[in-house]
Amino acid sequence: MSDFNFPLTLNKIMKTQQHLCAVLAALITSASATVTIDAIYVPANDLTADQLTGYGSVGYAYRIGKYEVTNAQYGEFLNAKGKSNANGIYSILMPNYGITQSGSSGNFTYTVTTALANRPVVYVSWFDGARFANWMVNGQGNGDMENGAYTLNGATSGIITANIGAQVYIPSENEWYKAAYHNAANATYSLYPNGQNTITTADANYNSNVSSTNVGTYSGDPSFYGTYDQGGNAWEWTDAVTNNSTRVVRGGAWHLNESLLQSSNRDYSFAPEMEYYALGFRLAAVPEPTSILLSMFAGGMMLIRRKR
Repeated sequence: MSDFNFPLTLNKIMKTQQHLCAVLAALITSASATVTIDAIYVPANDLTADQLTGYGSVGYAYRIGKYEVTNAQYGEFLNAKGKSNANGIYSILMPNYGITQSGSSGNFTYTVTTALANRPVVYVSWFDGARFANWMVNGQGNGDMENGAYTLNGATSGIITANIGAQVYIPSENEWYKAAYHNAANATYSLYPNGQNTITTADANYNSNVSSTNVGTYSGDPSFYGTYDQGGNAWEWTDAVTNNSTRVVRGGAWHLNESLLQSSNRDYSFAPEMEYYALGFRLAAVPEPTSILLSMFAGGMMLIRRKR
């Protein structure tokens, strides 16, 4: 396990050695960043898709968030970039689930309810998640949220895909699926993201009258690779596009039955601008930050492209 906390626009890293000093100077600025994402490494160990569904084949190593993005993490983003609530990154329904807005436009501030700080942020659209990813890769703080992994330029509807070479992003469906259901020990897939073909409410937050819980609460939940809450707690956005107008969400949520947690369940009815009380996201990254630096020091900086 490691963190990813990118201080520079990695998909714009220069390909020539003379820019190494500038890149490393940008790296130093990461000390001012406040949001760190715990990340799980998923190796390029098995390219076989799940025979049950056809999903899960990923031909490269990547990292994916161990947990869903939390209210505390998203609150940092809002306080940095939400002074005027540009492009609606804050929803007026968020106070019900942990984040409150105060002040007037141009001077908005945001408070995260202490008891709900480690619960998954919800009422976030796909565009909100994309802007958070851009902000992360651009160093947080005043970093750009409109460009980076995604070129948004104010867009709040429609379909936008990740830029080639994107380094921090909303995971593709196959990346999300492999992290949730694949077992590298025996090259098989499970039906549930606890590594088993059965699940109970002791393993994950579903089929319950309670709301969301702190990420990582369920000790019986981890996938083979070590991710939490890919089953239950909150639905999660993926980057997959369906019907040219909607995005795939996966994982089910706290109020839904166990069938929605299964690998065979694929919900593709969510417009990317939709905000829903049980829908959040996690981030993914490729390659490892250390791999980028090592490749630069070796000479011939190589932009690693992600297959989608």
